[in-house]
Amino acid sequence: MVISTYNWPAALELCLKSVLLQTKMPNEIIIADDGSGDETRQLVNDYKKLSPVPILHVWHTDEGFQKTIILNKAIKQSTAPYIVQIDGDVILEKHFIADHLRSAQPKAFIRGTRAMLTPQKTQELLNNKSINISVFTAGLKHRNNALRLYALRFLGARTKMSSNSVRGSNMSFWKEDFININGYDNSIKGWGHEDEELAARFINIGVIKKIVKLCAVQYHLYHPVSGKSNEPKQRELVEQVKHDKIKQTPNGYRQII
Repeated sequence: MVISTYNWPAALELCLKSVLLQTKMPNEIIIADDGSGDETRQLVNDYKKLSPVPILHVWHTDEGFQKTIILNKAIKQSTAPYIVQIDGDVILEKHFIADHLRSAQPKAFIRGTRAMLTPQKTQELLNNKSINISVFTAGLKHRNNALRLYALRFLGARTKMSSNSVRGSNMSFWKEDFININGYDNSIKGWGHEDEELAARFINIGVIKKIVKLCAVQYHLYHPVSGKSNEPKQRELVEQVKHDKIKQTPNGYRQII
């Protein structure tokens, strides 16, 4: 499991609490830290002592939004053949990891969804250091995404040869497929479309997008959206990757030292 984070230790603590309550633990927990400060480092060290599985803190100096680079660094450190990737500002329903692993199939990556918490509910959970939340909780938007009916998951599952609406906060893939497309594009800096660009190259090598519903539930803590100054350029990059059927980025996983 890979968890991306940047300077929000209060949110990361709730995320890690929910990971430690999973019915199926991952083999390892890798924190992909895009330059957070000492408070995050101390939090991770504390959870290393609590976790029944190894926690690895992969960190680099804060030089702006470089999520693609830190994710490549983190995944390079992973020993697992299958990667479940989330952001550090989500709370996981207790079957989240199990649902991803049971949904995995060869030559496919999984795109999940998320229920959104209101600012008020987010602050309440942070203040109380609480992960007590369910589909019935007040202060929840996109409530249908919080519904887990595992026996009926086939009703919402479908596959598409499309990279649209892929979010790295709830996705999983085979590490071998990730390496075959050379991972994330390190040249993508700032907010926007890094996950869709990755997904477009998955599609271009024949790895299908598997959309899962009624399982793999997560709750996203509210926060203001990061600056979008690079978003138009990065959206154009995604379209170029689709149009030109680009399969590998020249500056990605293998270029990480």
